[in-house]
Amino acid sequence: MHILVINGPNLNMLGIREPHIYGSGTYAALCEHIQKKADALGVSVEFFQSNHEGDLIDKIQETYGKADGIIINPGGYTHTSIALLDALKAVGLPTVEVHISDVDAREPFRQISYVGLYAEQRYAGFGFEGYCMALDYLVNREQPAE
Repeated sequence: MHILVINGPNLNMLGIREPHIYGSGTYAALCEHIQKKADALGVSVEFFQSNHEGDLIDKIQETYGKADGIIINPGGYTHTSIALLDALKAVGLPTVEVHISDVDAREPFRQISYVGLYAEQRYAGFGFEGYCMALDYLVNREQPAE
């Protein structure tokens, strides 16, 4: 099983950006945390982060036929990007939305998620562990009947 882990804008600034909200762990530490979980589950993961919406869309499209699922933290694009939603729908892969902070307990605009209209599952407010929960979900999800 191969899972693409996508992180959107400003996730590269983890550990610097608002540590009282996102914690002090860096993006490299996040990737290491996810990799350890993937290794324990026996799955491969590929990491991709960009601050550019088009790059995120291109990466999603590139996964068509190459990945078994997507874990995505779209960052600020969660609340604005119908284009990310359309890209995810186009490739048709099982997708889990993840947010390090509890977006539902924050500003009202953060409670809107276009990606969430497609994602099968969502984990928010669990810090780095939310990504591990997403991996568990994708590995253990029931396959739809054909």
